Amino acid sequence: MASDTPTMRPLLAPAEIEAKAEEAGETKASLPALRLLILAILAGAFIAFGGSFMLLVRSDASLGFAASQLLGGLVFTLGLFLVLVAGAELFTGNCLMVAGALSGHYAWTSVLRNWVIVYVGNAIGAVCIAVMFWAAGIFASNHGAVGEIALSVALTKAGLAPGVAFVRGILCNVLVCLAVWMGFAGQSVCDKLAAAVLPVVAFVVLGFEHSIANLFFLPLGLLAQYAGVAGTGVLTVAGVGLNLLFVTAGNIVGGALVGAAYWFAYKWQR
Repeated sequence: MASDTPTMRPLLAPAEIEAKAEEAGETKASLPALRLLILAILAGAFIAFGGSFMLLVRSDASLGFAASQLLGGLVFTLGLFLVLVAGAELFTGNCLMVAGALSGHYAWTSVLRNWVIVYVGNAIGAVCIAVMFWAAGIFASNHGAVGEIALSVALTKAGLAPGVAFVRGILCNVLVCLAVWMGFAGQSVCDKLAAAVLPVVAFVVLGFEHSIANLFFLPLGLLAQYAGVAGTGVLTVAGVGLNLLFVTAGNIVGGALVGAAYWFAYKWQR
């Protein structure tokens, strides 16, 4: 007599993850533009929710530096966890589409189409949450400390030298794409959470740069400055744009490196 108890499937092996990543890339490459844009807006909002959570934690001055960074990174994981489980299109994770393109499953033009639409959608979602964060009066939380940390984070990011921002963008998306890659191996919600936590905490604690997160933090910093929050410098639109340019370029390189490395390991000349 057959048992009604569901059997837990094991985690996928690395070669199976690569095949699943290519399959996911094919789906992403063929999505209609409007559906892709909507899912991208959701992803931008999800990452912004994680960023909001992080700012609230880091506004607590009683926490030491290490504890603040660690706890901030932990709660920031919310963003990628929502993307992996609820389903959404995230630009940084979609850099893994290079694997399927290298195998010839879809054209490079399809990859570029996906990246452009998803980046625009992510930006819309992230900026909308930043505006709502400001409109909801959250800058005043913790006696104004949330507004101060929001502006401080933005000033720090905009103050990075272009080369530093680029390299931090590479390192960040290596970790993010490894989290997404390991998420393909999981068969349950808990698997996907476990895959996301450590890489995301690591990139936050180490100060690496995520372009979609910055599409929330930097506009939020401009809004905080507009709202009269005191800061140690002046945040400019030019500084925001320069950071996003170099961090985005670094994220593309970092994500493409992960996808290409596993493609060479498991598919090249096979």
